[in-house]
Amino acid sequence: MAYIKFKELAKYFDFKTEVSKEELEDYAKEYIDEKEIFILAYKNSKDYIIFTDKRMLLFDRDTLAVYYKKIHVIPYRSISSSAINFKPGKVELLFSLDSGYQLHINFISMDHTKKEKLKSVYKIMTTIGI
Repeated sequence: MAYIKFKELAKYFDFKTEVSKEELEDYAKEYIDEKEIFILAYKNSKDYIIFTDKRMLLFDRDTLAVYYKKIHVIPYRSISSSAINFKPGKVELLFSLDSGYQLHINFISMDHTKKEKLKSVYKIMTTIGI
């Protein structure tokens, strides 16, 4: 039996601006299940990341050559290992998924209050499935 693994093209994301649920684009809102609790969302110039109580939704858009939108839905239970790095003005979330893929998400321009919010989300993510 042979397995083919495709390498993700975009596995590093940088986010800066926190957004409320009301500020999300309609296409992003429709992926939040009514049984989920919205916790936090961030955006950059083209991408969004949404944290709920059950999963992470990552919207990867590209508008350079050909417009496309890739939507990653990552249930917290599919994260096999993770790390959170606090640096001056920055927070990094590092994930290894059950599928073997690595995901690296940066949050920039972070003050202490914003870092504490991400820390609380990280705690939720790591306690799912325990």
